[in-house]
Amino acid sequence: MDKLKFRKLSSNEEVEQYISIVESYSGVRLPRTYVDKSKIVGVFLQDKLAAGYMLVTKPDFRSLLFVPDQIKKTHEFFEKDQYEMMEVNGLWVGPAIRLPKHRFQIWLRLVIDIFSCRKKYLLLMSNSKNKVIQNLHSLANPTELYVGAPLSMAGDKTHENIRISFTTRWNCLLNLPRLSTTMKTREGRLSSLFKQRIFART
Repeated sequence: MDKLKFRKLSSNEEVEQYISIVESYSGVRLPRTYVDKSKIVGVFLQDKLAAGYMLVTKPDFRSLLFVPDQIKKTHEFFEKDQYEMMEVNGLWVGPAIRLPKHRFQIWLRLVIDIFSCRKKYLLLMSNSKNKVIQNLHSLANPTELYVGAPLSMAGDKTHENIRISFTTRWNCLLNLPRLSTTMKTREGRLSSLFKQRIFART
């Protein structure tokens, strides 16, 4: 089985390639100034970029940029020090990552990287219509901050309807068994489907 390789993307060519991939996948082009202050981890399969994610450990955080001012003024979370926060953005898993085992390796590495950043809170942002990402976020027991249209005054382009929440690095770590169970279940379903297809062809 081909092994996954994880590597920080640093060259201008690799960074621009990753920005374009994320834009193609999500419909949102992340500003270069925002990307440059993040750490982009690329996942390679057979020496080809197949997945990746961005770790942002310093404000200003893109996820909070789109929260309406009224929420920021009334929710106690916004009283916390932003230097105790981080966010993951640009999460992309391409079609080459087919095996649940490979997917679990990516999530495991992501959780380890999140925990290693030693930030107390993890900000989560997604298209509120994307059920796949919501299901993944739910594995970390997040607390919802806002669901609705993004603050239009923010200027940057994002999804028409967003969901923003937060969790802790400990929640991410402690819920790894749930993630493992989910991936094993999916692997079992794929194996069963594969066997059914073989049987149908014989």
